[in-house]
Amino acid sequence: MNKKFFLYKIFMLIVVAATIVACKKDIVSRTDNVAALAPSNIDIGAGSWKLVLLTAPTDIVVATPIATNTPDYIAQINEIKSYQANITTATRNLVSYWAAGAVLRWNEILRELVAKHNLPPYQNADGTYPIPSAANPLAYPQFPFSNPPYAARAYAYVSAAQYDALVIAWYYKKQFNRAAPYKKDSSIKVLVPKSDLPSYPSEDAVVEGTAVEMLKLLFPGDQDYIQQRAEEHRRARIISGANVRSDIEAGEALGKAVAQKFAARARADRAGVAVGNPAMWAKLVSDCTARGDTPWQSLESPQRPPMLPVFGKVKAFLFDSLTAVSLRSIPPPAVGSQQMKDETEEIYQLVKNPTRERTAIVHFWADGVATYTPPGHWDAIAAEDFISKNFSEVRWARNMALLNMSLMDASIVCWDTKNYYYNPRPTQLNPAIKTLTGIPNFPSYISGHSTFSGAAAAILGHIIPERAAAYDAMAQEASMSRMYGGLHFRSDCSMGLTVGKNVGNYAIQRALTDGAE
Repeated sequence: MNKKFFLYKIFMLIVVAATIVACKKDIVSRTDNVAALAPSNIDIGAGSWKLVLLTAPTDIVVATPIATNTPDYIAQINEIKSYQANITTATRNLVSYWAAGAVLRWNEILRELVAKHNLPPYQNADGTYPIPSAANPLAYPQFPFSNPPYAARAYAYVSAAQYDALVIAWYYKKQFNRAAPYKKDSSIKVLVPKSDLPSYPSEDAVVEGTAVEMLKLLFPGDQDYIQQRAEEHRRARIISGANVRSDIEAGEALGKAVAQKFAARARADRAGVAVGNPAMWAKLVSDCTARGDTPWQSLESPQRPPMLPVFGKVKAFLFDSLTAVSLRSIPPPAVGSQQMKDETEEIYQLVKNPTRERTAIVHFWADGVATYTPPGHWDAIAAEDFISKNFSEVRWARNMALLNMSLMDASIVCWDTKNYYYNPRPTQLNPAIKTLTGIPNFPSYISGHSTFSGAAAAILGHIIPERAAAYDAMAQEASMSRMYGGLHFRSDCSMGLTVGKNVGNYAIQRALTDGAE
């Protein structure tokens, strides 16, 4: 096993255990003391990279900056000096925290919000289950329930919007070519690494503005917290000497404008009806029965409706709806077949005879309630590796967008497959199988963890080819963890990895043609 990954795994197991003991939803960050971002390449030509949603950088107009010899600009320089004259240890720590990278930090905040809201609603007195409402996000159950498909979609929208906004920012940076304030006034203390990247519009403010606007849509009950983090970020950037206020204002406005385009897409991508309705849930059962197979059923009491059974119809980023259907896997083994009997027995023997190593693997990859879900787990793995590569902010955003679009699209194809075949889980076919974690409330075939992992390993192996074998090994282990835990059959996992890799290949094709390589 890769030593770095082994140490990461041990640390995460300790974190999970500590979180459970403390009964907290907070995610412990492993990057609190990471060094300030100092890109080895500022990617000055990134303004020409291929956008995800917008058609051209000029779709968003960024105003020409004021001249650096005007009284207004000089006043903004003096604002920096005023802050720096009263700097404290706490302020320096704030600057250092945000200097690690805007994309890194806002995606950490996103994972924190996902974990906070990854809580399935408790049943009503009449045995039905309430559904969170975006129109009333603070009522019980709070909106959203950030289950794996919701989380994958959230990560994708935020990352793709950050990427488009930063490509546009780089276009205008090169056009306006305004130097950082510390290059205009040598008396300014520089609290972050110096750079030849033009300062207008501020890349940090672009990421912040994009994140705030998207998170308002995705987590509407957390706006006070989101705004608090945004204010910290803006202030840290000014105090650092890297940006004057007009750099920040232009960047934030650009980020918000791009995010509004993505928010409009999100409102029309069909995710709002993914929960389905009782008539549709009944049809899934009858269709499976009509094929002569045994339909999945919830083993909760009272029975809970399937999780987002129409998520397979959500609009993908990397391909169209016909391609999404074409990526659906081949049928699973028939429930009454000898293959299924053998696979059921295999899972029974695994949970009946657990080992310490397999149990550790189960819990490391469990990513269940109150975690940032399997897509978030892969985000965290990617972030740790990206830190060491010294990517520019725009390349960070590009790589996170490729990863998260593949994870969202993997969830679409996976949920389409799950609810097309509607196959039962091992615990349903053999009640003697006692899982090592909770039982997910949706059909078995194909494994979501496996599909997410196959997609993530494919695109990450392209981004960091020297780590490709390690990512494949992680994906295989994540997939096997679902068998070790008694949650999935072997065919669920093997086909999940295959489907995930097929989805990840679409992200690779985009990477090869986006102008960044």
